[in-house]
Amino acid sequence: MAERERDAHGKPLNARPRDGLGRPLARGGDGTPRVPDDLRLPPTAALVEAQRFLDANMPFHAHEVLEGTWKSCSPDERPLWQGLAQLAVGLTHLMRGNRVGAGSLLRQGHDRLIGFECNPPHHLDVTGLLTWSEGLLGELETGTLPVAPGIPALRTTD
Repeated sequence: MAERERDAHGKPLNARPRDGLGRPLARGGDGTPRVPDDLRLPPTAALVEAQRFLDANMPFHAHEVLEGTWKSCSPDERPLWQGLAQLAVGLTHLMRGNRVGAGSLLRQGHDRLIGFECNPPHHLDVTGLLTWSEGLLGELETGTLPVAPGIPALRTTD
């Protein structure tokens, strides 16, 4: 059995290539470029990069960007960034055909954003994201799998 790759601190790394939806591919195969495990962008840059991935139908990669910011942001914004990352990975599960996983993560992400719509930081369109996720959750509750879930716009302005 092959030894797993680890960083300088012994933390396991997942160096396998991945497809556009983040699914691991065989070692040595060609995959999409990875988001570095240690990427920590400031909020505005993270939102621009995450939106670029969302627009390219790569929500798993958007999730990785948002997760990096969540891990390094101030404690008062942590639920916001965690919610954004959960919406992105929920969309990933939806695009993979996993209704149960999609519903769970979309609900968790949605609920973490509640309260930020009154004074949204970083020009985030929190109201739009809540409306978008509520629509997807409603479709999932009826037992349907949205064919084209749409890509959310994270920000209202630049």
